Amino acid sequence: MSNAGSSRAAAQPTVTNGSQTKTQLVPTNTVSTGDGVTVRARIDPALTVDDVVKQLCINLKIKESSTNFALRDDSDELVTNENLRKKIKSKAHLKLVNSPAREARETAEKLGNINDRSLKKTLFSLQRFIREEQFAKEFLNRGGLSSLVEVIHSTTGNTLAYALTAMQNLMDLDYGWSQLDDIFISKVVQILSSPNSLINVCRPATAILKKLVEADPMSSPITSLPSSSRSPPSVPPDSVYQYGFQVVFKQMIKEKGLLETIVNRFGSADTVMVQHSMMLINSLLSHASDDYWEEFIAELEKMNIRKAVVVNDIMKRLMSLHTIDDLTSCILDFQANFVRTAYRKKTTLVEPIQEAAHETVLRNIWASTKLDEDFDEDGQPIRWRKLGFESEDILHEFEDVGILGLECLHQFIRCDPDCSKLVFEQLSRPWQRRCPIGKASNEVVEQLAEHWEIFGPGYTTSTTFQPFLLDFYRVHALATRFFLRMWGESGAAVGDFDRVAALVRSQIKVALRSENVRAWHDVERDFNECEYRAVRDRQMKELELEDDLLSKVPVRNLRSKLYKESYEFVRQQRIHCLLQGAWFVNALPQTIPKEAIRRPSKPWRFMRLDPNLKYLHYVNSAVKFPVRTGTEDLPERIDVSLISEIATGTCAPPPNVLRDQSDLPPNNATLVVSPLSFSLISVHEGSLADLIAPDSSRWADWTDGLNMLRKDGGHVASTETAGFVNALTEIGLKIKLLDLTGEMVDIPSGLTAGPPPVNTDFFFADLL
Repeated sequence: MSNAGSSRAAAQPTVTNGSQTKTQLVPTNTVSTGDGVTVRARIDPALTVDDVVKQLCINLKIKESSTNFALRDDSDELVTNENLRKKIKSKAHLKLVNSPAREARETAEKLGNINDRSLKKTLFSLQRFIREEQFAKEFLNRGGLSSLVEVIHSTTGNTLAYALTAMQNLMDLDYGWSQLDDIFISKVVQILSSPNSLINVCRPATAILKKLVEADPMSSPITSLPSSSRSPPSVPPDSVYQYGFQVVFKQMIKEKGLLETIVNRFGSADTVMVQHSMMLINSLLSHASDDYWEEFIAELEKMNIRKAVVVNDIMKRLMSLHTIDDLTSCILDFQANFVRTAYRKKTTLVEPIQEAAHETVLRNIWASTKLDEDFDEDGQPIRWRKLGFESEDILHEFEDVGILGLECLHQFIRCDPDCSKLVFEQLSRPWQRRCPIGKASNEVVEQLAEHWEIFGPGYTTSTTFQPFLLDFYRVHALATRFFLRMWGESGAAVGDFDRVAALVRSQIKVALRSENVRAWHDVERDFNECEYRAVRDRQMKELELEDDLLSKVPVRNLRSKLYKESYEFVRQQRIHCLLQGAWFVNALPQTIPKEAIRRPSKPWRFMRLDPNLKYLHYVNSAVKFPVRTGTEDLPERIDVSLISEIATGTCAPPPNVLRDQSDLPPNNATLVVSPLSFSLISVHEGSLADLIAPDSSRWADWTDGLNMLRKDGGHVASTETAGFVNALTEIGLKIKLLDLTGEMVDIPSGLTAGPPPVNTDFFFADLL
């Protein structure tokens, strides 16, 4: 045994299991203790960690029980049975330290004394240790949770930041924090709403609220209810899945201005703070309950949150010097959530009798038109027919577009100072020549929903940022004005509605093309300055290539149904690919220093998702080898819950690994980012893995499959997945239509329901 700082060296102890060991083949590790003693030892990799620690205690003549000690490396990573072999082979410098259980007992005891001067140092260490299962269980058994909550209630500044971060890391576990009550949630809400809270305090506080929102009973892994059920399942009393949106939002609405404060942080100079804030909003949108949905969405609309996201994206592009854009995933998630919100609005009926809010909007629309109410020959009021609807039955008129159509019409009428003039202008014409403004508005809503694939509550297949989608009301207003202009320029009459609607559909495709790279003024020019003759000529050419049958309303509704089925099929296929596993290249991040660029000793990684969808198991290897089913060959793992983003196009292949890189010298100083690369990003730890897929199909399988596993929603990252969904939808649609068109059945543009029965003296016939 050699003493640190001493010139004397002793014989190297060999830690074995008692069998004959070829010590010359076993690497030598350096092991140090807290007293400054350092020894060099050969450790048999076949031993368990407990046996290694026990024999080290004997060699070092430590009288205490070996169960009080554990091994860590220089980065303080705990040595376990799973990673012991790797530590030995890499000749890692090991430290004999207190065991996690002993450390947990001492930490829980120190937290009980809030006035302890070493409290900040204790909390700083707790942030790291709380992620270890052995530590966490003992810490919780010793009442550490209640002590940590008390610290959060009683401290400020950096001490509070450390305590909140420790709580955030504890909540990565799916047990142990079910005792957090409304008082604690209220405290976190107050911290977030305070303008004086430090950034390093707000980050973990925001993440804690996000965790609580996602701890919904419907998200519980023990839930056996079918996905179509909306009834909350029963969970055990000690389950952490007992919070959710409703529990958190009840505390949030008590703090006026909290949501506004969170949205305002979208403009923070701190990228991590922006990311946390957007992730919280996305989780709230994904888990919003029916009881508070309308109130929550209305609050976000008041703050013009969609504009805040669009502005944030512009700033992001201006500051595109960062190698990994941390906000891309959050923005695409928000976009997907907006599609879900728009779909829910579109399918929510307008019921002015039952809903006072709907009645208020209708009154505002009528007041903005500055029209007088008339009466027909039967004494019935004429109000909505003046605005271009076919009847006075508002429930029926907005049946296909719901409150989304109502809000679009409200914005169009209220925000346009010349809108009343447009209405009077139409009323001054003969009734055959009047453009039905209300009907035109609803038609534009339908066309925009079709263009942006607002077909269902599932994920959107858009792989790029769509700023004009988030400006839905403004685009609707432009397209509706274009509808009115085409009506006038073409001299349309009552029977020409479908013809003008076809012109508008054609123009929407042109004006909103490549919207992720187009400027808003280009969209305005396309709608405001394009002449009728040019639009008509282009549309006629399109008709030569397209089937008019596909634009009929029943067919569009059928496509929407098939789209949702196709998406779910592709989603299941992607997750199945993760369960099978695949080989990847361990890539180099762009931030790596040039002098460190070299071929790694283990450039290959096999990764597989476990059947419970909780961990990604993997192994690094110098060469590819046949991997058995299960996880026996995969000793390492990544917790899926820690993955906050799947960033794409982030890293480069190491030299002399891929075939197209074989001609590069070993120390090549140029890194070229691979389009098949992706990184698993954690808010806590940065990149958990930097990988390159073998081909585009495997890249699409894993990037989209991992996105679809996330609790806070997700988005499609690859055009391949989006293409599969659309291709399956179109194939299914054509197969369905073959049953009809093969029999030469005429499909109407719409179906008109007959009058309701005058009494109950009727029955439904059995159709044979």
